[in-house]
Amino acid sequence: MTDTNKSAGTATLTYGDVSVEMPVLSGSTGPDVIDIRKLYAATDAFTYDPGFTSTAACESAITFIDGDKGTLLHRGYPIGQLAAQSNFVEVCHLLLHGELPTADQYEKFERSVTMHTMLHAQFDRFFEGFRRDAHPMAIMVGTVGALSAFYHDSLDIHDARQREISAIRLIAKMPTIAARAYKYHIGQPFVSPRNDLNYAENFLRMCFAVPAEDYVVNPVMAKAMDRIFTLHADHEQNASTSTVRLAGSSGANPFACIAAGIACLWGPSHGGANEEALNMLKEIGTPDKIPEFIEGVKAKKYKLMGFGHRVYKNYDPRATVMKESADEVLAAVGDPNDPLFQVAKELERIALNDEYFIERKLFPNVDFYSGITLSAMGFPTSMFTVLFSLARTVGWIAQWQEMIGDPTQKIGRPRQLYTGPTERDYVPIQNRG
Repeated sequence: MTDTNKSAGTATLTYGDVSVEMPVLSGSTGPDVIDIRKLYAATDAFTYDPGFTSTAACESAITFIDGDKGTLLHRGYPIGQLAAQSNFVEVCHLLLHGELPTADQYEKFERSVTMHTMLHAQFDRFFEGFRRDAHPMAIMVGTVGALSAFYHDSLDIHDARQREISAIRLIAKMPTIAARAYKYHIGQPFVSPRNDLNYAENFLRMCFAVPAEDYVVNPVMAKAMDRIFTLHADHEQNASTSTVRLAGSSGANPFACIAAGIACLWGPSHGGANEEALNMLKEIGTPDKIPEFIEGVKAKKYKLMGFGHRVYKNYDPRATVMKESADEVLAAVGDPNDPLFQVAKELERIALNDEYFIERKLFPNVDFYSGITLSAMGFPTSMFTVLFSLARTVGWIAQWQEMIGDPTQKIGRPRQLYTGPTERDYVPIQNRG
């Protein structure tokens, strides 16, 4: 990784009778950062930043977000352009290698992914160890971590070639594992991947084909699936990506790091947001109940899911593209009279015109539309986060690779503001009152 930051002067912090000059660094775009690495040594004091909302934990050249402007760039390319003109496999190449591939590079990369989609025959035994009603995300956490038991030839994180092989294996095998988690969950036999189908087509077939009849891939569904993967491929230093980097900073193998990312993504505040949004629509029930719900939101009686974003204070750029896919899928396979979709459209219309929502910048986000779309495609809510983890794997592995190549990277070791008891002597149990 090349050092691309540049000096933007210094900042002086005075603490007690000590003044410390700290470098101010500028990236290629975005806010400047104050380098506080020597602060503790100079002042014997830490910074305090719960949630790390004002702290840059790394230098990265992969994804840039400007929440105020509603901008999301992968290696400099706007997400809208990538979702409209590219495809997920090409975006995988872009995230991993930094540039869009040439036609020859793309053909080789896609072929390499296709050739690694199969799972070891013994791997299927792992699924049988889970209860039939196990949540698919529980299966994902366990099985992805278990990949490291099968690929000892690519666990040396200091070997660039082995890191590359692991990256391809994870991207290629994740749809097969995710589809198996789904099939196991619903009690249907596993479907093996086919080399004549593209990434999204293959995944849909592995999820929905049955032995009695093969699955004919609907091109509208395949396009929507590919877009969903693209829109969720990476999102800068979010909770799960930071988890992958933190796990990786200890030297853990890539399969373990990705399993850690999946575990973090499982949380309802992160990967489960689209499921929460869909559940909200179901609770509203019918369009005539929306005014009452809106009033309840304003009175803080009800929680509004699928609107607003921790980072975006403007319209989520992914939501614009996701809305197009939602409309296309609903037109192709959805029931226009389905109350769920009617509630979604009416709630969206009101939210975009109501001053309460506009003032608070509560625009529909990507989770609002992706939940509706995935539901129309036939996926149960229990699979939503699985699909998210499938798509995000490439972002996690790209961030992990970047971290391994960063000469300034150290094992993660956050500090704390200690508020517990100070030192005290042990009292024998018989003397405790």
